Amino acid sequence: MLKFSEMKYERPDLDALKKEAAELTEKLVKADSFEQADEVFLEMEKSTRRTQTQATIAQIRHDINTKDAFYDAESKFWDSAQPQLQEASLPFVQAMLASPFRRDFEQKYGTLYFVNAEIQLKSFSPAIVEDMMEENRLTSEYEDLLASAQIPFEDGVYTLSQMTPFKNDPDDARRLAAWKAEGQWYKDHQDKLDDIYDKLVHLRDKMGKKLGYEGYTELGYLRMGRNCYDKNDVEKFRTAVQKYLVPVASDVFRGQAKRLGKEYPMSFADNQLEFRSGNPKPQGTAQDILNAGMKFYSELSPETEKFFRTMMDYELMDVLSTEGKRGGGYCTGLFDYGVPFIFANFNGTQGDVEVVTHEAGHAFEAYMNADRIPTEYVWPTMEACEVHSMSMEFFAEKWADDFFGKDARKYNYSHLAGALKFIPYGTMVDHFQHEVYANPDLTPAERHAVWKKLLGVYQPYMKLDGEIPFYAEGEGWQRQHHIYSSPFYYIDYCLAQTVSLEFWAMIQEDMKNAWDHYMRYTLQGGSKVFTELLKNADLESPFDENTLKGVCAKAHTFLADYDLEGIC
Repeated sequence: MLKFSEMKYERPDLDALKKEAAELTEKLVKADSFEQADEVFLEMEKSTRRTQTQATIAQIRHDINTKDAFYDAESKFWDSAQPQLQEASLPFVQAMLASPFRRDFEQKYGTLYFVNAEIQLKSFSPAIVEDMMEENRLTSEYEDLLASAQIPFEDGVYTLSQMTPFKNDPDDARRLAAWKAEGQWYKDHQDKLDDIYDKLVHLRDKMGKKLGYEGYTELGYLRMGRNCYDKNDVEKFRTAVQKYLVPVASDVFRGQAKRLGKEYPMSFADNQLEFRSGNPKPQGTAQDILNAGMKFYSELSPETEKFFRTMMDYELMDVLSTEGKRGGGYCTGLFDYGVPFIFANFNGTQGDVEVVTHEAGHAFEAYMNADRIPTEYVWPTMEACEVHSMSMEFFAEKWADDFFGKDARKYNYSHLAGALKFIPYGTMVDHFQHEVYANPDLTPAERHAVWKKLLGVYQPYMKLDGEIPFYAEGEGWQRQHHIYSSPFYYIDYCLAQTVSLEFWAMIQEDMKNAWDHYMRYTLQGGSKVFTELLKNADLESPFDENTLKGVCAKAHTFLADYDLEGIC
């Protein structure tokens, strides 16, 4: 197999791809037997994998260096090409749904392909192709703006990712100054951030209405591939979060304020500091963290050892934070090579370790299911995917000494506390988006007011005193990439975090049993809907109020009894 740097990229001929899709559709319609129809189906699968591999190589190389003129042009090409290719493949999807051999296809590949095909038809029309192209352009503009950030601080200039260690600094004055400096960059670009999002909201609202929906929300759920739950289920989950988790998170923050010698509620800057002596920091260099990751995966299971060695040997991770690099992190797939790829921005914080565990959780699932047909069965839907990653983080806690050295105990406390703190925030992101798309004509100032109001509901432990520009004024949502680029995605993290806390509880009792459940969940790939994946692995659904109630209580008790002696 080739290393990532050796993988060839070549822009495909868009017209040739459209022609190929039309010819394969005609062959499918004319097939006289299932064997013939299946052969055509597999040809389309091969074509899709080849095309998506080229698109992904271009995306990764652009994200590594957004200043690279060649891959910047290729990124723009794919922003335009992807909606056109989706349009070109639509007749093939329709032919599959109408095929006289549909029952044979279902018997061989399962029914989920057709369930998702129906959703695809409901979420796409040639009438919105140009809108999708503009949507891609706007989201790329947002991502490029954030990647271009140069923030003066002390004697240097930093990217947004590189500012993170300063925002965690144990020195109160320095930490506050870092939050103010970062917030000021966002304030300086407020008009552009407001303008991009305003255009996106109205564009998506228009797309929804073109497809016959009241607005964007229903279309957004369809585009996320939601095939086993709906808006009502999400609303019930949000209510349970407010009922059970917000009080627990508030109590955790009260303990944190006591450790720091601060009054509750604390500012955004103070809430970011877990311990007076500083947050847990990984030991060693970036390579040391990857080496610790290799040890973890080697000892966890034979499957994970082979997987992570492949990632290391074939350059399937780019983790250093550099100028011009897109922010954030993700895992994606290179289908033609049967391997995943991890993109990240190490910055010297505990988040670096969580990249090696979180994104590698995604990557391990993709690696184990790389040969699945249809290709869409490689990955499940997003909330199911996030279970792999968030749960893998908890499995890694047993190896915290290798990642964190003297800060291992700090990390294990901080990591569990962070999971409890995260769910209210992530649920707030989802609630905010529902409000925005239900009221697309809100002004930018009114959207900020909605966020500030929701802060009081989901994060009452955040002090809104105006001390830090941007954050305390209800504008902090603009740093959350998903709100711009992947509407309605963020609740997936919260649902998955709830399930990952189930795994955390299992791990405390029996590591082997927990791993057996994890593998049973993971080896299904994307062949079932989220709720069925859980059921098949004997896991509880996060939509059951008692699931959230139970894991919250266990985690809260664990943190209350945690031995913090010697940690300040």
